[in-house]
Amino acid sequence: MHCKSLLIVIVGLLLAASAQAQWKWRDAKGNVQYSDMPPPPGTPEKDILLRPPAAARPVVVVAPAGQPASAPAAKPAASVPTKAEQDAAARQKQDQDAQAARQKEEERRAAEQRRENCARAQSGLRELQSGTRITRTNEQGERVFMDDAQRQAEVERARQIITSECR
Repeated sequence: MHCKSLLIVIVGLLLAASAQAQWKWRDAKGNVQYSDMPPPPGTPEKDILLRPPAAARPVVVVAPAGQPASAPAAKPAASVPTKAEQDAAARQKQDQDAQAARQKEEERRAAEQRRENCARAQSGLRELQSGTRITRTNEQGERVFMDDAQRQAEVERARQIITSECR
């Protein structure tokens, strides 16, 4: 008995819902018509007396004087990407990720090289400023001691390297 009453309630709700989805309009002879279907095409908007809440009103295009009215351009429906489009997007994302990884690796290597250059320049500057005698090998392969002018030039070069590489 309980199932029958539940079934009756469900059927009643369905009928009530469909009763609300009714159209009401005045036909060409002036008679009021009721239907669950919209009025026939060409029925003037002023003669449509009632429409279901979900029914949208038609778009009326008013053209400037002397120009024909044209229907508004329909918006393209959002489409689901095809398999080829999805594959292309995935490849593009992989390429972008790979390029970002390469760039990050290059930046890491450049930073490591700067640290090494900085450490060498700082070490060289300390040695130059220590006052110990420093020798270099000339073009003939002979060891020669640096004079004060050469030492000062090397100190300046080391400071420039430190300024540029030790950030």
